[in-house]
Amino acid sequence: MENLVYAIVLLPLLGFLINGLFGKNLPKILVGSLATAMVFGSFCIAVSLFMNMNSESQPVIVKAFEWFTVNGVQINFGFQIDQLSLMMVMIITGIGSLIHLYSIGYMSHDKGFYKFFTYLNLFIFSMLLLVMGSNYLILFIGWEGVGLCSYLLIGFWYTNEEYGKAARKAFIMNRIGDLALLIGIFMIAAQTNAVDYLTVAQNSSKFELDGTVIIFITASLFIGATGKSAQVPLYTWLPDAMAGPTPVSALIHAATMVTAGIYLVVRSNFLFTLAPTVQGGILFIGFLTAALAGFYALRQNDIKKVLAYSTVSQLGFMFIALGLGAYTTAMFHVMTHAFFKALLFLGAGSVIHAMSNEQDMRFMGGLKKYIPITHATFLIGTLAISGFPLLSGMISKDEILVAAFAKNPIYWVILFVLAAITATYMFRLYYLTFHGEFRGTEEQKHHLHESPSNMTLPLIVLAILSVLGGFINLPHFIGHGHYAKLMEWLKPVLTEQSFSQMEATLSGVPFGTEMILLGATVLMFFTVWFVVKNTYVKKKKLALAEESYTGWEKLSAKKLYVDELYNALIVKTVEGLGRGGKMFDKGILDRFVDFVGEGAEDSGKAMKRIQNGNVETYILIMSLAVGIILIVNFILQ
Repeated sequence: MENLVYAIVLLPLLGFLINGLFGKNLPKILVGSLATAMVFGSFCIAVSLFMNMNSESQPVIVKAFEWFTVNGVQINFGFQIDQLSLMMVMIITGIGSLIHLYSIGYMSHDKGFYKFFTYLNLFIFSMLLLVMGSNYLILFIGWEGVGLCSYLLIGFWYTNEEYGKAARKAFIMNRIGDLALLIGIFMIAAQTNAVDYLTVAQNSSKFELDGTVIIFITASLFIGATGKSAQVPLYTWLPDAMAGPTPVSALIHAATMVTAGIYLVVRSNFLFTLAPTVQGGILFIGFLTAALAGFYALRQNDIKKVLAYSTVSQLGFMFIALGLGAYTTAMFHVMTHAFFKALLFLGAGSVIHAMSNEQDMRFMGGLKKYIPITHATFLIGTLAISGFPLLSGMISKDEILVAAFAKNPIYWVILFVLAAITATYMFRLYYLTFHGEFRGTEEQKHHLHESPSNMTLPLIVLAILSVLGGFINLPHFIGHGHYAKLMEWLKPVLTEQSFSQMEATLSGVPFGTEMILLGATVLMFFTVWFVVKNTYVKKKKLALAEESYTGWEKLSAKKLYVDELYNALIVKTVEGLGRGGKMFDKGILDRFVDFVGEGAEDSGKAMKRIQNGNVETYILIMSLAVGIILIVNFILQ
């Protein structure tokens, strides 16, 4: 077990070191194959550990070494293998290996090929540290590692100034959340004299329910989660992260970095269950994020921007589940979202590859006959995220809807509308891209072709997972009365109080009511599908430029001017402070330094007249000095 755990973490690190040191002189196929093999090797080991674990297995701690001791508290560097960490590791390495394979074809003509795979392997290594670490400090190391790698990958094409700005924006906005997370970790250590999960969980009973301390700790952890998982107000970096190559978008937006916040909350369930007030805040932020991002996606024309806001919206759904206390439901949607969102992003990359790097849907159309494999797999991803019956997205999203209804029927109504918005913008994207007449240039039309097999194979695998992934956690109406498998599987990582709260929520809706709710969502899905198809296929409505929209459409296209607001209130303020500091530096500090320097120079010149080498002058000065001393001494006496 110990050696296998080390291997999971060290294989991607080894790939990073080999490609980083020698990749420049190695053939591209060897660089890409090595990086992919390392991640896939970690996936195979994780699967072997998964096969030997069941819902009754207790966490296994693998201690690497004693890290440091402070105030009598010993901190070990080690890994915790349990149901939650294994689930995350399989998602990260499984989806990650497919994205690596896809990248071999997608980045084949890029000059920085070896650097790209070096960064990808380092990203996977950092993410594995984050989810496998046995304490909050190791989680924080991984947390900062993925932040660094996201900066490197988003700004990979650094010669473009706008891409560099997008990378800096992601890095800086994440630092805000990271500071809050660090404060939360320090508070945990101060209150429990520990940072490892098991000890903190055992000592969590000392906290007063909804007490000031537990609210402060969980609020700090949640703010950290809002940064990584792009929740309001720290969400605007994620759509701009589209500046990176498409495989980076898939890696960041599907299964890895953005899910770190959800993992943090689920891992810390023993703390959040004690803070219902903070859970209410998580619920509110989740609703607000899902609503805003869904609204923005309705009138975006960049295919990757639509998917980016879709990711933000789906993350909002996951935080809604966390706010409801349905931790396993949130993790279930993390898993299914990894399948269909990675599929959609890689499918979008295949479209962009075929369209000679064109990302604007206004210049696409009719692509289904030119890239049939991409079209078929993209359609499956669209159906999954939109809620087609029994596909993975429908099953996980329905579980969130049921949990919301159990808490408050109004929550269900809001989520129902948000699910309809999701289906609307996804079908709009699908029909504008693959149906109708081709609207690009003749040169683009001549270039249209299906992607190579190393790009289409991951699409096919992800399409299969998007269809079958939901059956990992069958809905309540199949075998009603039995708890879902995933809830039982993750039970050992939840405290008894957390599990009881979740159990009450997920089983609180009568079977007949659940069937009515399910029927309503299925009816909504087909209604939206019919309306959008009628609008963009039969009526042949086309997307317009941002400047051409009016009313709500303009607000959607301009994203409610939130970026402009942040720029005016924050960026301009900081720049103004910088200019003020520059004026103070040059107008006061520089002048003061110059004054001191000039004073020293002038005094030197004055002394130079006295120090002229004339012995008689020196004797006269000495005599005068002695006389002055005697006179002063006489007066003082």
